[in-house]
Amino acid sequence: MSETNMNETTNQTMTIREMCDAYDVTPRTLRFYEAKELLFPIRDGQKRLFTKRDRARLKLILRGKRFGFSLEEIRQLLDLYELDDQQETQLVKTYEVAKQHLAEMEQQKAELETAIDDLRQQIEWGRQHLAKLRAERAA
Repeated sequence: MSETNMNETTNQTMTIREMCDAYDVTPRTLRFYEAKELLFPIRDGQKRLFTKRDRARLKLILRGKRFGFSLEEIRQLLDLYELDDQQETQLVKTYEVAKQHLAEMEQQKAELETAIDDLRQQIEWGRQHLAKLRAERAA
């Protein structure tokens, strides 16, 4: 694809259906993010046209949600992009929030690993107990 065609493709708007297909989200999700003022599609009658900026914001929203960020945290981080400091403030804040979420996720992982180990022990106890009951009944 030529550079001109690539620029046209990356600068074009996308319909709600194209966004859903490209990012594996539902129309309801996109409307929800629009209602929460996280996305700002161009309105053409009843049609919503999503710009390159909307696509970049959606990628960040989806990544933030995957990492456990709240919508309010995501909004605050996205709003920092508008500052004229080469995104330094946004990067600093994102780094801080990400470190906090990583610590929380690691704690949850440790708690989950403990619960998994406990459940395995209970399952093994149950297996042994059932085997003992069945052996006694067979004898």
